[in-house]
Amino acid sequence: MNFDAARLILPLSSQEATVIETLQSKLDALRVSRCERLAWSESYEEMLSQLGQSGFLEQVIKPGEYFPDFMLPSAEGQLLSLAAFLAHGPVIISFFRGEWCPFCRLMLAALTEALPQISAAGATLLALTPETGGLALKMKTYHGAPFEILADVDCGIGLAAGVVFKIPPKYRALLGPNFPDRHGNSGWYLPIPASFILSQDGRIAWRFADVDFSHRPEPADIIRAVANMNGKL
Repeated sequence: MNFDAARLILPLSSQEATVIETLQSKLDALRVSRCERLAWSESYEEMLSQLGQSGFLEQVIKPGEYFPDFMLPSAEGQLLSLAAFLAHGPVIISFFRGEWCPFCRLMLAALTEALPQISAAGATLLALTPETGGLALKMKTYHGAPFEILADVDCGIGLAAGVVFKIPPKYRALLGPNFPDRHGNSGWYLPIPASFILSQDGRIAWRFADVDFSHRPEPADIIRAVANMNGKL
């Protein structure tokens, strides 16, 4: 995994430890079950190898840089701006592939569970997906997510942030011919797992990025990074 966040050697509360254990154990179990399907395992490992060998992570925007400004439609169809959220404090931005992705569902469930702690630390959580056509609302309703899920139309913000890649043909076959309909275009792009914490001036203060979709940032790491920024540790 690739982290740019400084490691904070601090004890975890029992609640934080439970969230970590539950998220990681479920991600690991899901990865094992998926790898039992030979076609999935081969195409997935080939995709990870290609992304790793290409040095993909080097293009992802880094701490200290400004995150791309945006105005995106929410799950309910309202246009929301990054500036409006930054006016209230730090903002957490987490990219996910879509409601079809079981790894993403586990991540969003963990973030939903951790949201009271995230809010108490003084941050706003935003989730970005390339899916359109009401699918963001479907995901938000499924989780009862009390945070905004935004449609990154045509992967515009993901591309500007350097977290989007073109899906290789072998992995496309697993996604099916109707996959482009979910994005409203035929580009065959997806974001890698990536999360950013932005300070109020829009600069990146903390980042998680990994080409492996079974790796996600731990909610406790996000909470502690925000709390550290706001002097609440």
